[in-house]
Amino acid sequence: MSDSARGYEVVVTRGGAHAVLDRASGEVMHPVVGPMIEAQALYVEPSRLHERLSEYAPSPLVVFDVGLGAASNAISAWHVSEALGPEVRQLSLVSFDINVEALRLASTSEHAEAFGLAGAAQSAAQSLIAERQHRTARTSWRLELASVPECFSFEAEASVDIVYWDMFSRRTHPDLWTVGAFSSIRRLCRSGATLHTYSRATATRSALLLAGFAVGIGVTTGEGKPTTIAASDVDDLRQPLDQRWIERLTRSCAPFAPDAPSDAFERIRSLPQFA
Repeated sequence: MSDSARGYEVVVTRGGAHAVLDRASGEVMHPVVGPMIEAQALYVEPSRLHERLSEYAPSPLVVFDVGLGAASNAISAWHVSEALGPEVRQLSLVSFDINVEALRLASTSEHAEAFGLAGAAQSAAQSLIAERQHRTARTSWRLELASVPECFSFEAEASVDIVYWDMFSRRTHPDLWTVGAFSSIRRLCRSGATLHTYSRATATRSALLLAGFAVGIGVTTGEGKPTTIAASDVDDLRQPLDQRWIERLTRSCAPFAPDAPSDAFERIRSLPQFA
């Protein structure tokens, strides 16, 4: 095993599921309920992936999986696409990370089944690791090994339909939760696009708002905490942040990302979703 691969290990969560631990940061990917349940509950189902793929269109539905990790979100989306017939919309899946070592560990014979990577999915993961791409009649999967958000500069504007933002936390990777980082992905989002993240931090939500997203409350995690959904259009949010959240923003001890402008509060308060 390489030195980088030794930076990860498979652990058992409090809920009895297998998950990958990053030793450097001490963070567990998809803690508590485990990777496959959390990927479905926090990302695939709230993004209405099955429904959006079932609405035929000549161009593929484009999903950006930001934070590949052990590929739990990506492979869950892959399974949804592969289970559909040939007559519906294809899926174009693009994953971003700085290495593939967590996926390499999760896709071994010992762990593949626990991470949804058995059978054809294991072949897809191994192809992604070796060739940075995998393609079937239904699904194309591409891997970009580069730092986020710099890698977004090579992607076409207004080309993305769904974003899964599943990076390590602000505590260990503060540069990935800034206004600048979210602005870089906002320019890639089409009308109707949605972004899904586990974070409910006030600074995350304010950064998304300052980046040009409409922002709302998402589903609840296995720990009973609400997640966040952002969208190109406020009408695509079931529960947009409202004036009550603005009031909480004024009381927050950490309201903004470090790169927020000096007039951040005034900018947010004047946004149309709070009118």
